[in-house]
Amino acid sequence: MVFPGMVYLSFSTEYGTLYTKDELTAISDVCRKYELPLFIDGARLGYGLASRQNDVTLEELAGLCDVFYIGGTKVGALCGEAVVFTKNNAPKHFLTHIKQHGALLAKARLLGIQFDTLFTDQLYMRISEHAIDMAEKLKSLFAQKGYRFYIDSPTNQQFLILENEKLKELSEKVEFSFWETYDETYTVVRFATSWSTQESDLSELALLISN
Repeated sequence: MVFPGMVYLSFSTEYGTLYTKDELTAISDVCRKYELPLFIDGARLGYGLASRQNDVTLEELAGLCDVFYIGGTKVGALCGEAVVFTKNNAPKHFLTHIKQHGALLAKARLLGIQFDTLFTDQLYMRISEHAIDMAEKLKSLFAQKGYRFYIDSPTNQQFLILENEKLKELSEKVEFSFWETYDETYTVVRFATSWSTQESDLSELALLISN
C-alpha cells in the first residue's frame, strides 16, 4: 500500500478557518513520531496570523513544521511565494531545481525585493491586519442586514448564503466567488477582503445589500 510521505496543512484554510496552537502542536507531535515532514501552505498566512482568533505566532508556527511558505500575491506582491525550511533541511541543490526543470525566472531578485519590503517595518502584518479589519466590518454589515453565514470564519474570507435572485443581482456590480449550491433556492458564495479593500467599498456594498 502507499505510505504517506508528508502531512500538508493550510493556514488559514480554504474556508478561512484556523488551526490553534494546541492543534498544530498535536499534529506536529504525530509527525515527529512517524517521521513525516509537516508542510504548511501559507498562501493566506498573513491573514491567518492577523486574525483576532489566532493564538500562534510566526515563530511558533515555524518551530512546529518542517517547511512552510509565505504567500506574497494575496498581500499585494506582484508575484511569488517565499519557501522557508525551518530546520536546515532544504533538499540538496534546492536552489537549482527550477533551472533543472527549464523554468528559471529571469531577474529573480524581483521576488526577493518584494519580501524584503514586506518584512520591513511590519508591513506584512499591517497589510494583513487591514484586511482582517475590513473583513470584520463586512461580516458585521451582512449580519446587521439579516444575511446568513455558511461558516464562522475569523479571517479575510466570509461565506454567505445568498438567495439566488439576490446573487444574480449582486453579481452585476460586486465581485465574489461561487462556492457551492446550498439548495434549490440558495447558494453559498465567498467574499474576500484584502490589502486593497477600502471603507468606501464597504459603503457601496451596504447600499447594494439593503435593496
